Amino acid sequence: MNSKQRIVVGLSGGVDSAVTAYLLKQQGHEVIGIFMKNWEGDDDDEFCLSNIDFIDAAAVADVIGIEIEHVNFAADYKERVFAAFLHEYAAGRTPNPDVLCNAEIKFKAFLDHAMRLGADKIATGHYARTRELSGQTQLLKGVDPAKDQSYFLHRLNQAQLSKTLFPIGELHKTEVRRIAESIELPNARKKDSTGICFIGERPFREFLNRYLAHQPGPIKDERGRKLGEHVGLSFYTLGQRQGLGIGGVKEKGQPRGGGDHQPWFVARKDLASNTLYVVQGHAHPWLQSHLLVADDLSWTGAEPSAGRFGAKTRYRQSDAGCSYEPGLGSFTLRFDQPQWAVTPGQSAVLYDGEVCLGGGVIASAGESSAFL
Repeated sequence: MNSKQRIVVGLSGGVDSAVTAYLLKQQGHEVIGIFMKNWEGDDDDEFCLSNIDFIDAAAVADVIGIEIEHVNFAADYKERVFAAFLHEYAAGRTPNPDVLCNAEIKFKAFLDHAMRLGADKIATGHYARTRELSGQTQLLKGVDPAKDQSYFLHRLNQAQLSKTLFPIGELHKTEVRRIAESIELPNARKKDSTGICFIGERPFREFLNRYLAHQPGPIKDERGRKLGEHVGLSFYTLGQRQGLGIGGVKEKGQPRGGGDHQPWFVARKDLASNTLYVVQGHAHPWLQSHLLVADDLSWTGAEPSAGRFGAKTRYRQSDAGCSYEPGLGSFTLRFDQPQWAVTPGQSAVLYDGEVCLGGGVIASAGESSAFL
């Protein structure tokens, strides 16, 4: 961008969005900060930090010398994100609310609000990049491989991407921290948020307890032996190791199974019988998937043709080589190497090198089409 533009920046109170706003101001743009309040009802809760975050965002705006507006998107969030989140968990799947939050709130409700303010573009502190090529806006991975957030942005469309800037996508996190300290931003050393956007750092099961019904049922191993009882299938996710409560013999005369001391992992959820299946050992075959089927598709540009790509089935994993086979409203990925704990409800995101093509929601996974 060579000309001065009006850019609305989502200021979260964190260092990434703060440096984003600073860089754009230094480039000569008219920068306006927006603090998005996406959750309410827990303002006095020890795990709810939205009030503290707004104070931090306002302090950053003051140092940089920009205006900041506090906007409440809580109603939109509850309708567009949280309702879908609960529905997925109740159905036994494990959704990724941050993916939906980006598509429905940060780059839809927030974008619409920014356009009403006369913005030319919006900007956020995500570690990702965009590139214009042949009239299309591509979504690219961030330069810092340890912080790349393109996985969470894969549901953005051309209209959203063409209006969005990711200034720190060209930087490593260490450089972002250095810039923040060099201009004495008050949040330069603030710890990164690691919690789900509306849950924060609170214990996850404790939060779900408020909204989901408890339907206890048996915990069984792959041989059908009962090892204990679960509190409700919604409260477990595939690959989960902690909080299973099956440390001893659960039925008189029955061994724990396996005869060794390898840890137990959640491997399958049978909704029909309300049974949670667990297996011992990280490398157990039930935790390995050579293929998956995804639906609820979303592409950053044109839908790709069948071919070879890289894919992520969860954040913070390396791209896994796979064959992509498009279907009618779905696609199948066949992996070169088995993938661990592929989880229905999570996102399968497709990459062509550094370009994020989009993806879908994992519907099922297994060893063969017969298993699906």
